[in-house]
Amino acid sequence: MSRTRTTRRPLYGWLTAEAVSLAGTRVSMIALPFLVLTTTGSATKTGLVALFEMLPMVLLKVLGGPVIDRIGARRVSIGCDLGSLGVVGAIPALHEAGVLSFPALLGLVAVAGALRGPGDAAKQALVPVIVEHARVPMERVTGLAGTVERASSMLGAGLAGALVATLGATNALVVDAASFGFSALVLAWSTRTLPAPAPAPAEEGEAGDGYVRRLREGWDFLRRDRVLLGITGMVALTNLLDAAYSTVLVPVWAVDAGRGAGAIGLVFAVFSGASALGSVCAATWAARLSRYRTYLVAFLICGAPRYAVFALDAPLWLLVGVVAVSGFAAGFINPVLGAVIFERIPAPLMGRVSSLTTAMCFALMPLGGMVGGLLVSGVGLPVTLLAAGAAYLVVTMLPAVDPRWREIDERRPVELGGEPAREPDREPDQEKAAAT
Repeated sequence: MSRTRTTRRPLYGWLTAEAVSLAGTRVSMIALPFLVLTTTGSATKTGLVALFEMLPMVLLKVLGGPVIDRIGARRVSIGCDLGSLGVVGAIPALHEAGVLSFPALLGLVAVAGALRGPGDAAKQALVPVIVEHARVPMERVTGLAGTVERASSMLGAGLAGALVATLGATNALVVDAASFGFSALVLAWSTRTLPAPAPAPAEEGEAGDGYVRRLREGWDFLRRDRVLLGITGMVALTNLLDAAYSTVLVPVWAVDAGRGAGAIGLVFAVFSGASALGSVCAATWAARLSRYRTYLVAFLICGAPRYAVFALDAPLWLLVGVVAVSGFAAGFINPVLGAVIFERIPAPLMGRVSSLTTAMCFALMPLGGMVGGLLVSGVGLPVTLLAAGAAYLVVTMLPAVDPRWREIDERRPVELGGEPAREPDREPDQEKAAAT
């Protein structure tokens, strides 16, 4: 019994740190724009703050990969969380002191984004070693992570609204800063039994060309693995469409249909709640399912139908029902794709390649709102929704005609320190399912 608690403590600690960190991020996503709007009254400055946070986050997510592989994902994750505690905490402190100028705010937000990029990437790079240490199927861990992500997003948004309404945006940012410190403490305590990363060869530890070479090695590996590259491209495009859906298309539908902000909250809350339930089911069953068929069925359900039901202006009860079913199906996607990604990346390249894939998946999201707005203005909401749904269907169903995607059904042992790790213990029916 004690051995089970010891080996799974890193998993439970990592999930707790993820939950706290994600909830804190949702708080800042609401509190920071509200602070800028109430102090400057400028929508342009609010958008500029978001840009100053997003660009360094994506850029440092890519550039931080070699550092993660060099000094270890655990150290980078804890260090970035502690740095974020100080930087985010400085925003309300300077504001209360009356010395927070707008250029200073932009600088602090940029540093916060620069810390969040490699910090988030390092947390993800910890997954393979946590899976090996806990001795559970990869899909179970990625499914639990998906559950935590969906639930934290839903609860964090509600918490943010309550904090801003009762304590003000400034104090809400104090809570966000504290969440980084708590995340660092939990991660430091729970993962101290994990094995240290294998030291890099001497020539790889050199500055200058050595760093550039390590960065290029990550890109070269991703470029040669057509399945990983295909997953990254597909997710980048669907993220663009989903960004347009959430930031423009659904709000415009709510206004045009006269349903108000309550309908927007209902749609997103139902989708998030159903997604969390789907992720729980994925954590339980996905290790026994065909990844390839699960991917195709889940995207068929969660993609185009969701856009079509809004385009047809269906009754609210039908729309909510379709959104709930779509959300449940969506809960299976990240656990499956996450397991494939982590299994295909060698341990020495985990930080570099996982950082690259995550950054590329995020790269098109800032364009989603702009593209959605231009299309709605040009051709109207129903046509835009149908076009987005058709694009979603094409992008996600291309693997059905590409035989290379069938490789995602190959369950590979996680590599730890360059050596294949033992596969998690399976029940006889799991062995049979994996073989089929």
